[in-house]
Amino acid sequence: MTHKSRKLKVTMYGCGKMSQYIMRYVFEKKGEVVSAFDINPEIIGKDIAEIIGGGFKKTGIIVKHTHELEEEMAKNFPDACIVATMSLLNDLETVLMKLAGLGVNTITTCEEAFYPWNSNPKLTEKIDALAKENSCTICGSGYQDVFWGSLVTTVAGATHSIKKILGKTSYNIEDYGIALAKAHGAGLTIEDFERQVANADNITPKEREKLIDSGKFLPSYMWNTNGWLCSQLCLTIKSQTQRCIPQTLDKDLDSSTLEMTIKAGDATGMSAIVTTETKEGITIETQCIGKVYAADEFDSNQWTIEGEPTTTVTINKPATVELTCATVVNRLADLLESPFGFYTTDKMPSPFFVRDLRVFEYDDECECCIDECDCDEHKD
Repeated sequence: MTHKSRKLKVTMYGCGKMSQYIMRYVFEKKGEVVSAFDINPEIIGKDIAEIIGGGFKKTGIIVKHTHELEEEMAKNFPDACIVATMSLLNDLETVLMKLAGLGVNTITTCEEAFYPWNSNPKLTEKIDALAKENSCTICGSGYQDVFWGSLVTTVAGATHSIKKILGKTSYNIEDYGIALAKAHGAGLTIEDFERQVANADNITPKEREKLIDSGKFLPSYMWNTNGWLCSQLCLTIKSQTQRCIPQTLDKDLDSSTLEMTIKAGDATGMSAIVTTETKEGITIETQCIGKVYAADEFDSNQWTIEGEPTTTVTINKPATVELTCATVVNRLADLLESPFGFYTTDKMPSPFFVRDLRVFEYDDECECCIDECDCDEHKD
């Protein structure tokens, strides 16, 4: 009878800005990145140590093109894959379906994947069915999992009665890559912003329902957050609306991510406001501001629960990127313990600190090898 542990094997899909933290965190928590993929020719062929930076020792793991995913998986199957690329579920359909088809447990930083049941249910059900068929789990996590999710529901747990939940958060889109920056309308003139971004929400509830049903709805991050909160708090959504407002500055602003100078008066990003009315009489109003920051601006996160008592929690200058990546890596433990399918984190335990990512293996013939095992051989 044996009791041993090994390093958790992780595949990194998308080797941009976020991955340098994610991969380092995996290694420092005694896991290992066994493969990495991207589509950027400037990244493909590099040892992942070059992406991690900071003098990280070469690993021998070379970034490969995403086309080589299945071939590589056949050689070295991971315990989990972390997808850090796009923000909308439609953009991840191909890779998530492929990973679900291969039976790979997958967690993604995709903001819509945090709770896609209220924005793209048909695609979510499609991925869910394939993941169940192939005995794996898919979920989304990141900064919102703690700071827009469990933080709020924890405070709610100390509240006698709730009338309204107000949330306001801001982040610098320079930290997250060009796909996110473009999704926020950064660099557009106000006229182009209204036409390309804001007008999408100038629709009736029935028109929005049709878009959601067709998989063409473009949710702001708070749309999915409000759905997650309602699920956690057992609230029934009666109506939900969103509107997007451009953010501007009265002077030119350089953007390294967009590789351009945003002219004074043009959109530096946007504020998305989502209002949810519930049958239980509780209103959730959340505002998410994502923009290219001026020199004196910084990330912030503020939530107020109005009721008895009223409580406000304010966090200024959170390290949003690092917190996003740490949350995803810590969630790997829950990912591996969750039911198969597209299993959102509102159904998982509250996020917790994970010291290491070792996987424990036991001899199948040892009847006492269970989580509570106390035998002398397995005390370590």
